Amino acid sequence: MKTAFLLACVATGASAFAPARSAAPKIKTSLASVFDDYVGAVDFRGEKFEFDPLNLSESYADWVGFFREAELRHGRTAMLAVVGFVFTDYFRLPGDMYSFETIPKTIDAHDALLHNGPMWQIAAWIALFDIVITAPAIGAVGAGEREPGDFGWVWFGPSDKEAFDKKRVSELMNGRLAMIACGGIATQSIISGHGFPYV
Repeated sequence: MKTAFLLACVATGASAFAPARSAAPKIKTSLASVFDDYVGAVDFRGEKFEFDPLNLSESYADWVGFFREAELRHGRTAMLAVVGFVFTDYFRLPGDMYSFETIPKTIDAHDALLHNGPMWQIAAWIALFDIVITAPAIGAVGAGEREPGDFGWVWFGPSDKEAFDKKRVSELMNGRLAMIACGGIATQSIISGHGFPYV
């Protein structure tokens, strides 16, 4: 065993001094970028910001629609979670199971309701939603039959395309902020031991 290890070390060390092979040049087949196809390639100042440090949009070009669908879904969920975190520090559902005496802080609700509450039922409803709604929606995005995140609820949006794209960018930016805020709220709530404003 020791001999095999020493031989492996020697072989590895010798390869360090071997001449380097030149990598084949990358050939870009298209001048179009994934950022040209989707809205949201802006930073918080509204300036152009094409962030893809791992080149996932090039490596997994067929999955870009799924990535945007996931970003929108997680952003929408995080926006609801942030509101829920703050709201439940002041208001609760009626019943002893949800009272401030049983669950003093919102962050404790998960563990308390997992053992004797409806958490399993909530997980089952989310799984059903994913099977019935999300899976076909992602399939339709992959087939090019729908835009990522579009469930047809556009009756309240602006009819002008430029104004509608501005709303879409706003939703993306707010969702990205909410995803970070949700993690920050949970962390600060655990560290401080207090509810809103978490200090």
